Formats: sequence, C-alpha cells, structure tokens
Amino acid sequence: MTLMTGRTVFVTGASSGIGQACATAFAAAGARVLMCARRRARLEALTVQLRQNFDADVFAFDLDVQNRQNVADVIAGLPDEWQDIDILVNNAGLSRGLVPLQEGLIDDWEEMIDTNVKGLLYVSRSILPGMVERRSGHVINIGSIAGREVYPNGAAYCASKYAVTALTKGMRLDLNGSGVQVSTIDPGLVNTEFSSVRFHGDQARADSTYNGMTPLSGEDIAEAVLWVAARPAHVNIAEMLVLPVDQASATLVHRRP
Repeated sequence: MTLMTGRTVFVTGASSGIGQACATAFAAAGARVLMCARRRARLEALTVQLRQNFDADVFAFDLDVQNRQNVADVIAGLPDEWQDIDILVNNAGLSRGLVPLQEGLIDDWEEMIDTNVKGLLYVSRSILPGMVERRSGHVINIGSIAGREVYPNGAAYCASKYAVTALTKGMRLDLNGSGVQVSTIDPGLVNTEFSSVRFHGDQARADSTYNGMTPLSGEDIAEAVLWVAARPAHVNIAEMLVLPVDQASATLVHRRP
C-alpha cells in the first residue's frame, strides 16, 4: 500500500505548473486523481501519462473556475464514484500584469479576482458540504508569498492572494470541530508558466524573472503539498511558506552575475 492508496484527490488548474506536478505526485503516491483545467488537450495528455506511469485511477474534465454555474453543475454532475473527495487542492490561479495600480488594466484585475478568489470560493463551496457530512477531508489552498507581503506594481495580484490567506483562515474557523483540515502552501518564485501568463506571453520578460537565481520547481511545491496532505487526521499544517534559497522576501532575491 502506498501513501495515498484509496484517497480521492481533486486538483484544480492541473494542466501545467504546480497543478500538474501535484496531480503527478498524488498519482505516484497511489491516490485516485480527479483533475480539471481549461485546456482539455493538456489534461488528456496528462491523463495518459499518469495511467501509463503509475497505473493511476484518473478522471479529468475541463472546467473554468471563474464560471459559477459551470462549477456548480459540473461538480454536482460528477460520477458517483468521484463524489467523495478526500483532498481538495485549490491550485487554479494566475497573475496578469506588473505595473503601478494607476496604470493597471481592469480586465487583468477582473481575471485575477475571478480566478484566484471567486474561483476558489466556488469550488470550495461545492466540495466542503460533503467533507463536513463525512466529518473528514482536507482543503489545501495554493497561496503565495504575495499573500504575505505586498510588492511594487503587484497590488491587485497581492490583494487576490491576501484574500486567499484570509479565506484559508476563515475556513479553518468555520470548519473547526468538523474534522476537516485546512492548509495553505505559499510559494515564492517558482519557474512555471506563471510569469509568461503575467506578462501576456512575453517570454523574454518572463524568463528574466529567474535570471541569475535558482527558482523552485512545480515539483518542489507538489512535494510539500503531498507531505501536508499525508499528516494524520489530528494534525493540521496550517501554513507553509516555501522559498528558494536565493529568495529572502518578496522583493529580495540574490542574483548571480
């Protein structure tokens, strides 16, 4: 028996980066993996990979967490054998733009708030009643160091991640006594598609984010998520901040020539 045998894990935003790494880590640990994202082709490729590499039980579906009705309908319509979710990894999220607030694009703000805040709420609202009814479960929110420290030109994104911090703490209060664990994993610089999305596809600018330093990988965060999820039922790792050695704060990063 492996670490997660028999447990059903739901990972949002699983088509790339931290979400893909989490789905892979849980499949390797023996979990049944339920996963969603907007990019169906990538999910299908990942499904094949997880089945081939780990003989994993996988169910993938496309879902836009920004769409309230879509979230409610799709999750309510999951097959019966996928309804009882043991671990929810709220990973879907993004950043758009890195400019002063007075120059920010309102469409960017809307997308960040709709995904990072409202999307997390919609998914959690659909999953938590079942956990409460079964008196067991674990919600792991993927936050950010940006939910602990505000940095220049990132006000709207930081606000969305501060909201994740507040929602995580609020969940823990509201779920106290239910048997449901609630955690947040807050990464620093992770080399995924995050910066490419932030800079609207400007890959050169995205790559410069990691110049002269060694960032974290999606796998580093997935390993932390798996460890948190594997704690006994009476243990709750409330918060975890994970930084690369080269990063000391949101803005202080050691860069080699």
